[in-house]
Amino acid sequence: MDDRAEIIELISKYADIADRKQFDDLPTQVFTDPVTVDFSSVAGIPPMTVPLASYVESLRPAFAPFAATHHAITGHVVEIDGDRASVHAHVRAEHWLPSGEPNRWLVVGFYDNEAVRTPDGWRLSSVRLTASYQENAGLLTGGQ
Repeated sequence: MDDRAEIIELISKYADIADRKQFDDLPTQVFTDPVTVDFSSVAGIPPMTVPLASYVESLRPAFAPFAATHHAITGHVVEIDGDRASVHAHVRAEHWLPSGEPNRWLVVGFYDNEAVRTPDGWRLSSVRLTASYQENAGLLTGGQ
């Protein structure tokens, strides 16, 4: 598989972690350890570099309330420079609670991620989400 295709598949696996609740084996196929994450545009927490295990353990409770999620990540612009790559992509992420009205949190925006080539293939070393639009953001913290 060529580098660009492998990196795009990596982004698809990234979406599967949450959408398929694959918190055990899949993260090590997607991320470096440690990993830098920046979800400040949706969660209000500052960017941070954390051990992969800590990041994965934060994902479980974050996605537990949702009956389903769907992250459509498209329009990949991949720039490769040796063993490093940057990936800009569009995202539409929907998160449904099992009940309530409203029951869907929608995030539309962009990912700007960094990847590195490792002995095991490409891995994301940095993930940054920039939300340009949200609906029902209060559902993230259980509010309405």
